Amino acid sequence: MKQEITALRQAMLAAGVDAYIIPTEDFHGSEYVGDYFKCRSYVSGFTGSAGTLVVTASDALLWTDGRYFLQAADQLAGTGITLMKMREPGVPTIEAWLGDHLTAGQTLGFDGRTMTAFAGRRYVKAAEKQGAAVRFDRDLVGEIWENRPARSMKEVWALDDACTGRTRREKLSDLKAAVKEAGADAHVLADLSDIAWLMNLRGNDVLCSPVFLSFFLLDGENAYLYIDAEKVPDPIRASLAADGVALRPYENIFADVAALDGSRRVLLNPATVSYALIGGVKGETVEKSNPTELPKAMKNETEQKNAKAAHVKDGAALVRFLIWLKSHVGKEAITEISAAEKLESFRKAQPGYLEPSFEPIFGYGPHGAIVHYSATPETDAPLRPEGLLLFDTGSQFLEGTTDVTRTVALGPVTDEMKRDFTMVLRGHLRLLAARFKKGCSGVSLDVLARSPLWERGLDYNHGTGHGVGALLNVHEGPQRIHYQAFSAPQTLEPGMITSDEPGFYLEGQYGIRHESLLLCVKDAENEYGTFYRFEPLTMCPFDLDAILPEEMTEEERAVLNAYHKTVRETLSPVLDEDERRWLDAATRAI
Repeated sequence: MKQEITALRQAMLAAGVDAYIIPTEDFHGSEYVGDYFKCRSYVSGFTGSAGTLVVTASDALLWTDGRYFLQAADQLAGTGITLMKMREPGVPTIEAWLGDHLTAGQTLGFDGRTMTAFAGRRYVKAAEKQGAAVRFDRDLVGEIWENRPARSMKEVWALDDACTGRTRREKLSDLKAAVKEAGADAHVLADLSDIAWLMNLRGNDVLCSPVFLSFFLLDGENAYLYIDAEKVPDPIRASLAADGVALRPYENIFADVAALDGSRRVLLNPATVSYALIGGVKGETVEKSNPTELPKAMKNETEQKNAKAAHVKDGAALVRFLIWLKSHVGKEAITEISAAEKLESFRKAQPGYLEPSFEPIFGYGPHGAIVHYSATPETDAPLRPEGLLLFDTGSQFLEGTTDVTRTVALGPVTDEMKRDFTMVLRGHLRLLAARFKKGCSGVSLDVLARSPLWERGLDYNHGTGHGVGALLNVHEGPQRIHYQAFSAPQTLEPGMITSDEPGFYLEGQYGIRHESLLLCVKDAENEYGTFYRFEPLTMCPFDLDAILPEEMTEEERAVLNAYHKTVRETLSPVLDEDERRWLDAATRAI
């Protein structure tokens, strides 16, 4: 048993807590969190971005989704922690498990600041149904965590109108109108990407996500940004004041929300506001998505133009990397980590490059079957001139955020690998070529990407598409492409940037994923209604060395050839003669 589990149990005993829940989130419901907030990772040793740990006196269990089954099984081995594979047959939900194991008179505990209201309510309901009490006022992991990393205090920085397309003052005006329209008097924002977008500011408090720790409160006409004062340079402080935004200390948000008059109706999103924060509201709550969420997702013309520019830069770096990889593998020592570093060096050479948009995934051979594999010095596999390499990487440019996956043949590959490679590519191309009517959500389109797999009785255990921010989080809502509708699905709208990433994974052998980012644009309007289509943003060829053209339909080959023609025409002006010659061959018509 991990010593951290033992220490936590001792703290639970002293606090009178019988079961303790440790989520992944920070105070903002974030997907990726800073080192200070990595409590679940500290206690369990599992480093994936999604998962919840439950500890009792006799049990320790970790729930995570299909992206992380293989990684979690490896990292939890020998720890005494049981892996609970979410949404798999026979695996109960956390609240169901609590209902079966809590008894009357016991106490369930969690840190209410790091538990979303949405999740916290489910757990509280399960506990109370069994007659158990609930405590959400203790950070027991913080009490046992020696040398805990400090909370980030990095300075925020401003984006000018050439990057945002809309001023802070304009966005605030729209927000005030939306809050009034919702019948609310006040609005609390905890989502870090929403706040960064609204304020036209960025930060560096979370690795790979240019956001900053903060809260936002709109009380009538008064706007408050809750942030550690030392993080705000004087020019930005003055700019905020000129737009009517006052600064308040970061942690004062809890007391200030609790101090709101009970007659105030407060608009907030229980999926991102913490259980502790929503619990402080005295008056009525209006619970719905943040009014900032949809306009943030529907990129304006400036943001779309910038996104295209970012992807040209990223495409040039990717082509240079592929040229290097194909010509050097087998001739010099290259590993998963050194290959990732080489790609990073090509991106760093591009003007306006800031940082990766997530930690790179470079999986060679069997490692490619681990959906969110991250190489370590212990697992770093050497690349050989054979088999498949899957790499999933992205960039943060001043112009925007990129996310791309390509699977490449490093040398000879089997016919089975080629068939699987082609099968996944066919699904990718079908979604890329989709024409769909206004009002469709990702639930309507997911079958296009999965059908080549479903026809063979196969599937992949992750979504097909997620939204992507504008110099913000690489995973952004509210749209998604998945055949399962876990809640009311968001329709796809012009300006939304969404990934197209079907995959196939054979545990212990290889993995294949093809991912590009797509921009939703208007296609046509006629007597049957308004129709949309996708425009590709990612500019990077698919490896023709791993394709079986005879497995593709004529239409699928036409879509691939058209995409490759676009890649060639878009990138050729920024490449040298030798690079253009390589790209011409790599994007030849099949």
